[in-house]
Amino acid sequence: MRRFLLLYATQQGQAKAIAEEICEKAFVHGFSADLHCISESDKYDLKTETAPLVVVVSTTGTGDPPDTAREFVKKIQDKALPVDFFAHLRYGLLGLGDSEYTYFCNGGKIIDKRLQELGAQHFYATGHADDCVGLELVVEPWIDGLWAALTKHFTSTRGKEEINGALQIASTASQRMDPVKPELLHIESRVELLRLADSGRRDSEVQEQNAVNRDQSSALIAESEPSLTHSVPPLSQASLNIPALPPEYLQVHLHEFLGQEESRASVTPVDPVFQVPISKAVQLTANDAIKTTLLVELDISKTDFSYQPGDAFNVICPNSDSEVQHLLQRLRLTDRREHCVVLKIKGDTKKKGAALPQHIPEGRSLQFILTWCLEIRAVPKKAMLRALAEHAAGPDRRRLHELCSRQGAADYGRFVRDAHTGLLDLLLAFPSCQPPLALLLEHLPKLQPRPYSCASSNLSHPGKLHFVFNVVEFLSPTTMEVLRRGVCTGWLAMVVASILRPDTQVSPAEGGPAPAPEISISPRTTGFFHLPSDPAAPVIMVGPGTGIAPFIGFLQHREKLQEQHPEGHFGAMWLFFGCRHKERDYLFREELRHFYKRGILTHLKVSFSRDAPVGEEEAPVKYVQDNMWLHSKQVARVLLQESGYIYVCG
Repeated sequence: MRRFLLLYATQQGQAKAIAEEICEKAFVHGFSADLHCISESDKYDLKTETAPLVVVVSTTGTGDPPDTAREFVKKIQDKALPVDFFAHLRYGLLGLGDSEYTYFCNGGKIIDKRLQELGAQHFYATGHADDCVGLELVVEPWIDGLWAALTKHFTSTRGKEEINGALQIASTASQRMDPVKPELLHIESRVELLRLADSGRRDSEVQEQNAVNRDQSSALIAESEPSLTHSVPPLSQASLNIPALPPEYLQVHLHEFLGQEESRASVTPVDPVFQVPISKAVQLTANDAIKTTLLVELDISKTDFSYQPGDAFNVICPNSDSEVQHLLQRLRLTDRREHCVVLKIKGDTKKKGAALPQHIPEGRSLQFILTWCLEIRAVPKKAMLRALAEHAAGPDRRRLHELCSRQGAADYGRFVRDAHTGLLDLLLAFPSCQPPLALLLEHLPKLQPRPYSCASSNLSHPGKLHFVFNVVEFLSPTTMEVLRRGVCTGWLAMVVASILRPDTQVSPAEGGPAPAPEISISPRTTGFFHLPSDPAAPVIMVGPGTGIAPFIGFLQHREKLQEQHPEGHFGAMWLFFGCRHKERDYLFREELRHFYKRGILTHLKVSFSRDAPVGEEEAPVKYVQDNMWLHSKQVARVLLQESGYIYVCG
């Protein structure tokens, strides 16, 4: 069987899931994928690798390769490497990113560029998938084209060897050595798929005929608008191309729990975790503001947690308790929620390289795992929809097949991805679907800690750490009358409710102190969003809404530095801030006035997007970009002539 090396560099599991999908499909197409995380350098050696290489790379931060790729990138960036170091290597790369960020797919682009600089050549054109519009729009055709590109590569390098059941590429095409583009190979790969697929296999892509009977079809056609649970022609009458059924690989046993205490810290074994008390919580917005913004102060004095202004940190948060209970009820597992979950790999699994999920700790209760370990609100991938369809009946099964099919891509984007539909939403929408617990544990990703910017300086607030957040609220996609809160911000709002001060004063509350609630945090390394090392350099800060948070830390820090060095030379500091209403959500209003009066903040430009002009006055600028345009000459001078720094946080 024709072997290729398959590496993934992942931050939150997306690249890994896509690489595993490629690995599963490889067998169907007559290939063997040697799958490894790019950090597992002891399991592969690109210097001596003779097989083609396929790499799936995500992007993190503002355009960095994921943490798992740090050592790999460091090694290949070695300037001592000769330009032909990887001249023997033929590869294809799939980058994942989000076009809402400036450095789109930069993690993949960094590796792609360096491999070529070291002599490696594409056998397949690079793909850049955009999470802003849906990764699958690029990922699926890129994977489809991969098989024909691999076939062509092996044909070109090995001549007319016998290829088991695979599509033979025409000899004239096989002589071309330029990388094959995914869109040109789509038809070839589909033909190859049909020739390779065993019609009796459940785990191959199959043509599913429309199973809805005439009466049901007539009733559905009468409804003109599609929804999560309902399709309209032509989709409702179409034959469907559905993805292969993901192989099951987990065996789950629930044992009566022994009753030992469960620590949330066990879910994040990689980073140091600090359990810290909340010493203060202040509401920064008026009660009639559209969004509720809270400032929370953490007491880190008894830990060795340290930070600089501009740093960020992680808050380890649980899923909503009510959602966990609803999910347990829907799975008919409420009476076993305290049982211990024991996982094993199924002996007869067809999943290559099956391994126990690392984010599910051993010896924990079912409720603990659903609360602290799994992202139960994650938008399900098409593979999960395909698996759920196996446990649904009638119209529910058909609709789940539609949503994971090629023909239903638009409906998946509209009703699942863009609507942020989660597992519980799907189970409520499709009542016949009764998935086993193993399916959830196989498909739900790790519950990620949530990052927040530090909104203070340790010079100004020694032993304390401030952060600011909006309490996110939105309507449920399935029951629009139900208001939901963000996973972390909703939980934090509940945690601080007992000590929350409903005003914008940051002075200690009078009266007896309420018991301090505690949360768990872990550090995040950024290393770039810091004040210039030269305090004389001018700084422009752009921070609408809660984007102002790190700049409060900047200003506090600069104030203390100027107090410590009264004869020092400090550059100008500009702040462009914006909000909806001056009297409702002007965050840190008094603090900013204080910094401005003291000369710490030399230019304060504020915009209010929803306030109407008063009397005869000229209409004010509405947004920060309008204010920046109004002062464009000064901004340009600071950046181009005075070597200033600009920081943007949203």
